[in-house]
Amino acid sequence: MKWLLKRLLAGVAAVLVVVVGAGALLAYQYSGSPEDWAASQGADAAWVGSWADTGALEGLLDTGSVSTLYVYAGEVDADGSVERVPDTGVLLSWLDANFPDVEALAWLRHVESGSSLIRDRFDAPAREALAPVVAEVGADGFDGVHLEIRPVTVNDPSLPSLMELVREELDEDALLSVQAHHVELVPGGRVASFVAGGEEKYWSKGYLDRVTEHADQVVLPGVGANMPSAGLYGGFMVRQVTEAVTALRTREDVTVRFGVPTYESEQWGPVTENETALTAIAAVRLGMSRVEEVPETMTLGVSLYLVDEAAEGDLTAYRTAWLSPVGER
Repeated sequence: MKWLLKRLLAGVAAVLVVVVGAGALLAYQYSGSPEDWAASQGADAAWVGSWADTGALEGLLDTGSVSTLYVYAGEVDADGSVERVPDTGVLLSWLDANFPDVEALAWLRHVESGSSLIRDRFDAPAREALAPVVAEVGADGFDGVHLEIRPVTVNDPSLPSLMELVREELDEDALLSVQAHHVELVPGGRVASFVAGGEEKYWSKGYLDRVTEHADQVVLPGVGANMPSAGLYGGFMVRQVTEAVTALRTREDVTVRFGVPTYESEQWGPVTENETALTAIAAVRLGMSRVEEVPETMTLGVSLYLVDEAAEGDLTAYRTAWLSPVGER
């Protein structure tokens, strides 16, 4: 019994050493000063969940640096049907009249609990039913579609297959965007997270590349990192930038964006005080500075999640820390 207890304690101690070491490594990532060039390239985006009040949205678009909006347009059911959000035409008309150069993509969500390890997130009949519906929504006054489907387990073949089907259904000029999962911080790190959390939080770099093969735009989430401090969250986001750019560096003409938390309602995700717009933006700049080389065919940006819930402090952080940064955090 003593022997077993010693073994258990030794195992716990080893895990603690790994956890502490990993935490120190992440905290170190969020240090130093970014390069001056690591800032807005004029290709940023924002999610829009409601357009009852367009004040914050107008303030953001007036900066001239936001080229794309992901407009909440519907919920995707497991059978491949889509429940449309009403009155999206009101916002599209407003955009056309006031900001005609901004591209609006139909943001379609499918969020459920649990993993797709045993059962594919969408079976073949659901994929075949969903793809033409997605294209139909995207053609209804939008410039394309933005898909948010989660959680999806690494190597689930249904999401890459769905992306290919949607690409075939979309008009040639329509944009296809996808919201990815977080990229695992180290190879195989997703396994420990899966065992602890019971659902897929991370993708491998290989699966990220596979899912996004047919996408024009890829967005890495800046929320739900579950880090216990702002410094660790910052380090986490730095790694998201470096790992995502590495995974997608062979892609031609792709825009890669990183989410900046600006929401208040748990309808959209977990709310934590450690995940702020200012920390996320500082981390993205550091990540861009640490990438060995950003391919000429890749455009990097940030995306505010969600602009209609953004506080004035969030918009100020975007303007001062991303559009006109001074270099130091």
